[in-house]
Amino acid sequence: MRNLSVAKFGGTSVANHAAMVACAKIVTADPNTRIVVLSASAGITNLLVELAAGCDEGKREQLLVEVRRIQENILNELADASLVRPEIERLLESIKSLSEAASLATSPALTDELISHGEMMSTRIFIQVLRELNVQATWLDVRNLIATNSNFGKAAPDDEKTLKNSRLILKPLIDHGELVITQGFIGRDEKGRTTTLGRGGSDYSAALIAEILEAKDVLIWTDVAGIYTTDPRVVPQARRIDTMSFAEAAEMATFGAKVLHPATLLPAVRSNIPVYVGSSKAPQDGGTWVTRDPQPRPTFRAIALRRDQTLLTLSSLNMLHAQGFLAKVFGILAQHKISVDTITTSEVSIALTLDKTGSTSSATDLLSRDLLSQLSEICTVKVDTGLSLVALIGNDLHIASGVAKRIFSTLENYNIRMISYGASTNNICMLTYSEHADDIVRALHKELFEN
Repeated sequence: MRNLSVAKFGGTSVANHAAMVACAKIVTADPNTRIVVLSASAGITNLLVELAAGCDEGKREQLLVEVRRIQENILNELADASLVRPEIERLLESIKSLSEAASLATSPALTDELISHGEMMSTRIFIQVLRELNVQATWLDVRNLIATNSNFGKAAPDDEKTLKNSRLILKPLIDHGELVITQGFIGRDEKGRTTTLGRGGSDYSAALIAEILEAKDVLIWTDVAGIYTTDPRVVPQARRIDTMSFAEAAEMATFGAKVLHPATLLPAVRSNIPVYVGSSKAPQDGGTWVTRDPQPRPTFRAIALRRDQTLLTLSSLNMLHAQGFLAKVFGILAQHKISVDTITTSEVSIALTLDKTGSTSSATDLLSRDLLSQLSEICTVKVDTGLSLVALIGNDLHIASGVAKRIFSTLENYNIRMISYGASTNNICMLTYSEHADDIVRALHKELFEN
């Protein structure tokens, strides 16, 4: 199926009726696009996350009204909502029931079940939008395809079962020439419970389906025309990158760029499937192609910014010339299902930031009393908040001459709390205080990309 394209539309691309119509026209304009993966309409997932966390009756009713308002605004723009409205009403009632249950006792499983409703609603409505453009499409529950483990909130797909499901359910539809509309972000575990792949996991869903079907490319349609040298909202002078490597894009996604989900590229890299990022609002403006070996590959490619970072500093004289200390620390973190993002070490201390990709909590929420108690038994623990991580993305940064001088002379007036340099050929990470983060990004961008 090498002529097949898998298209994914993000939340802002399906935020309202006009946006959905624009997406539908993109789909119908490309006969190669046979699979469409949708996120929930913009704002819906955040509201559902709040409901899943449990809240009092007044707050719950307020959130439910807002969820309904977003959906009603789209339904009211349809020429005929009679075919889809009953299903949306059923889903809204389900959201209400689940949110009432969450107010009594929340759980990761309940959270995943609740927040999956956003994608269910957007895909149902999108089918009707296509129908009103005289385009027939088949709605497919992606949970029948994507089999996962039971790690709610950040479930990992079972590739073998997912492949089997897709061959039985999805491939016959495609072979028959049908246009299939399905959901991103969600799956199902062995017990039939709904799981989610982590925030932004719709990209991963699209790439995984593309790999299974041996598609020629994955088209990620969002609200920006490609990937930029940094966030244009921080640096208006940021410019679009026409082509970049899988490694560069993965680093950007991991360190804060929200255009792609960090895991999106895994299936694409495995099967060498190009990924395109473009704007559903202005498809004519072009975008960015992410491929295995783009040319040229400059030393400096982009700057990413990840806010709301927590620094954990662990100190103990027992580290001095000792063996096994780091193993104990990482063993405790593993018990609490916490992975480390960046790390630096000295003879008696280690400093690390926490990976909260896919989590609905902040990093400080991950630091439970039990976790801190266990760590305190083997070392002193210091927690710093109000930090941001600035990541410089490029190529062969560890061997390029003069890189450190250019960076640190530019940042001589700023305090850098932690530096990770040399562990990767594609990034240099700097942890700084959040109030300086935007200024640091602007200074680096001016020095490295504008001069």
